[in-house]
Amino acid sequence: MKTRAILAALLVAISASAAAQRDYSKVEVKATKLNEGLYVLTGAGGNVGLAVGDDAVFLIDDQYAPVTEKVKAAIAAITAKPVRFVLNTHWHGDHTGGNENLARGGTLVIAHENTRKRMSTEQFLEALGGRVPPSPQAALPVVTFPGSVTFHLNGEEIRAFHVPNAHTDGDVIVHFLKGDVIHMGDVYWNGLYPFIDTVSGGSVEGTLSAVDRVLAIATDKTKIIPGHGPPVATKAELETYRHMLATITTRVKDLLRQGRKVEEIVAANVSAEFDDPWGKPYIKGPKFVESIAQDLLRSAK
Repeated sequence: MKTRAILAALLVAISASAAAQRDYSKVEVKATKLNEGLYVLTGAGGNVGLAVGDDAVFLIDDQYAPVTEKVKAAIAAITAKPVRFVLNTHWHGDHTGGNENLARGGTLVIAHENTRKRMSTEQFLEALGGRVPPSPQAALPVVTFPGSVTFHLNGEEIRAFHVPNAHTDGDVIVHFLKGDVIHMGDVYWNGLYPFIDTVSGGSVEGTLSAVDRVLAIATDKTKIIPGHGPPVATKAELETYRHMLATITTRVKDLLRQGRKVEEIVAANVSAEFDDPWGKPYIKGPKFVESIAQDLLRSAK
């Protein structure tokens, strides 16, 4: 029953129908300034990146549909300009739920091509046999790209690049070169064991590879926006996240090579030293270890 409760929480967290299962009336969307013209918004759903300037308002993700007006109000407190672009880091509803509302107001939605493909069709969440219906046509990304794309706005060079098979198969990392800010979407869960959506093409190996790409371009002064958890992190904190993820993955691999079954690997308690605090807020250690073992078994086939 405990495992089913965790899986149910995951399903609600990324389902397009989550809006119907939660009261958003008391949600507060708050803006935190990172650098000149760059902010992060928190509220209900994934952390949102915001860039403002003379040229345009540029948004990274947009949370759930019921909080769109609150997101817009938080932006309006910073600038009177409308949102011209929104770039989705991946397809999950807690990052794309506001697409339709913003698009109807003239915002151009952009994403990796796999994100549009998944939003265009019914998705299946293996966890509970949960089905996520296709997004409305108006919510779909209008511009897609296969590898990378660069925006030249507000005196910034904004590079968005695809990281294959990380949290999903459509994850995008967004790097503000001048402002020295990187938005990682759900590739990075700050202080939390991550949910890796293997049904949507995600993998622990791809997640590690994506983290390594960010570590290669980040500096000690870089401000990193995670998909979930405290909204601003440092390179050192990302390195700690990588160490946790790599250590548990290596231990699980070693046990798999020994022929251990998944339940035996979970019982080996290989995540014990990390469960506090990584496993406290969301996914518990045994469930996280189980998900990694299942992922590695699938990838070995």
